[in-house]
Amino acid sequence: MRRVRVICVLLPVCLWLAGCGGDPGFPNRIQPAIGPDGITTLRKGNGAEPQTLDPAKATGVPAANILRDLYEGLVIYAPDGHVIPGDAKSWRISADGKTYTFHLRKNAKWSNGAPVTAQDYVFSLRRAVAPSTASPYADIHAPIVNATAIIDGKKPPASLGVAALDAHTLQIKLHAPTPFFLKTLAHSSSDPVYPPAVKKWGDAFTQPQHAVTNGAYELVSWRVNDKIVLRRNPHYWDNEDTAIDRVEYYPITDANSELARYQAGGLDWTSGVPTAKLDTVKKHIPGQYHAVPTLSVFYFGLNVTRPPFQGRRKLRMALSMALDREIITDKILRGNEIPAYSWVPTALQGYRSVRYAWAGLSDKARKARARKLYHEAGYSEEHPLKANLLYVSGEGGKRMAIVAAAMWRKVLGAEINTRSQEWKVYLQTIHSRRNTQIFYVGWIGDYEDPNTFFSIMKTHSAQNESGYHSAVYDRAVSASQHMPSGPKRTRLMHVAEATLLHDSPIIPLYFGSAHHLIKPYVKGFVGNPLGAYYSKDMNIVPASAGGR
Repeated sequence: MRRVRVICVLLPVCLWLAGCGGDPGFPNRIQPAIGPDGITTLRKGNGAEPQTLDPAKATGVPAANILRDLYEGLVIYAPDGHVIPGDAKSWRISADGKTYTFHLRKNAKWSNGAPVTAQDYVFSLRRAVAPSTASPYADIHAPIVNATAIIDGKKPPASLGVAALDAHTLQIKLHAPTPFFLKTLAHSSSDPVYPPAVKKWGDAFTQPQHAVTNGAYELVSWRVNDKIVLRRNPHYWDNEDTAIDRVEYYPITDANSELARYQAGGLDWTSGVPTAKLDTVKKHIPGQYHAVPTLSVFYFGLNVTRPPFQGRRKLRMALSMALDREIITDKILRGNEIPAYSWVPTALQGYRSVRYAWAGLSDKARKARARKLYHEAGYSEEHPLKANLLYVSGEGGKRMAIVAAAMWRKVLGAEINTRSQEWKVYLQTIHSRRNTQIFYVGWIGDYEDPNTFFSIMKTHSAQNESGYHSAVYDRAVSASQHMPSGPKRTRLMHVAEATLLHDSPIIPLYFGSAHHLIKPYVKGFVGNPLGAYYSKDMNIVPASAGGR
C-alpha cells in the first residue's frame, strides 16, 4: 500500500493553566478546535507532504490518510480493519469465483451533486491500469481480465474486464479466482475519480479549485509545506452520520516538532512519537498514547542492479547477519516492534512465515558466519565494503542509519556513508534505482493477505526498488495469487519467502507498530493493523460534554 517514512513552539507555563492535561512537568493543552458556530476541526499531523492526491498515482501513508477522507471505493474498512460496503451497498460473487457484481448506492454522489455511476468506476479502473497513467499500484489490479496485458501495453485499456451493466451495477471479471481480490478494492487506486474533471483538467484535477470527490470530505485548500484542509461533503451518502466538520492535515516531518505542537494544543492527533520521548509520554499522558501493531515490515533494500550488490548474494547475506535485530527493537526503538527474521509480518493471521535458516544461531556464531561470508565475497579490513545508505530526513531514519552503519563497521569493517533526502525526492530516487545502494524503507500491507508483501518483490512490480528478479519467486507468487486458501497455497508462499530470504535483495529489520498521540476529546479511534482510519468515524466531544 504504502511506503512508510520513519516550528517548535514552547509556550510559557502560565498559558497552560486553563485546559491543561497531564502534570506541570509535561505541558499538554487540552482544547478542541470548535468555532463559535459549533464547527469542529480535527487537526492531524501527517508526517510528510504527499506527492499527489491522485488516487491512481499516490503512494505513501501521508497521501493514503487524506485520500481515505476524500474518496470512497466500492468497499472500505470498518474501524477494526475488516472490509465493509462503501459505494457498493452489496455484491455477488459467482460460483466459480471469477465474476463480481456490485450494486452501487443510488444516493452515492460526487461533491458537486452528480450521481456516482458504474461507468465512473469503469473509467477509473481503466485509467488505473493504463500505461499512460503510470500508476505505481497498477499491479494491484492484475487479477482483472486483461489487466496485465494492458499494463504491459499489449492491449488497450478498453479491454479491461469491467463493465457497467446499468447506471448502478458494475461487473468485474477475473481471469482466475483470487482469494484477496475484494480487499484490494479498498485501496485508493481502486477509488473512482470524476471523469469530467480528469478529462478537462488532466493532472490538475486534484487541485482544490478543480477537485470533485465522492468521500465524506472535499478538498478546500492545499498550501504546500503548511496544511491541507478538508470540509464535509454535503452530498456524501452518509453525511448525516459524519460528525467532524473540518479536517486539517499538517506535513510535519520532525517528530519532536510534531510533539511540541501537540503539547501546545495545535494538533489533536500525531503521526508518530519521538523514540526518545516514549517513556516520558507513557508516564505523563498514558491515556493519550496509542501503540498499535501493524501489518508492516521495515527493512533495508539493496540495489541488486548495480555494484556493489549486483551478483553478490554472500555480501548481501553478510550484511543481514551482521545486524543485531534485538538491540534495534529493544534498545533503539523501544516501542513494541518485533525483530524480523522473515519477510511477512508474524501478526498476519492464517500464515506462518518462513524464517532465515540462521535465525536460531547464537550472537557469536551469527557474527562469525557474517564475517566468513563477507570475506568470501571478496571484502576484508584491507579492502572494506564502501557503500551509501539513503534514508528519509527525520529522526527515525537518521537513528536507524547510524545504528546499522555502526554495526556493520564493528562486525565486518564495512564503511557505510549515510545520507538523507526529503520524502518526495527520496521516493523518486529509490524508484529510479540509479543512485541507490542501500536504502531504509517500510511497507504497510494494503490488505490482510501475504500477497500484499509478496507481490511488491515480483520482477515487474513498481514497488520492487531493489530490482530483484527470480523466476522461481515470480512463479510461486503468481501461482499462489489464484489459489484458494489452504495447504497448497501456503506451500507456494513458503517457496517464495524462502527464495527471497536466500537471495537477500532485502534485509528485514523489524515488524512495526504505529504510535499516535490522540487528545482525549477525540472519540471513535479503534486501532487496526492496516492503519486505515477515516475521519468520518471520529467525533470531537469536549470535556464539558463528557469527553474526558
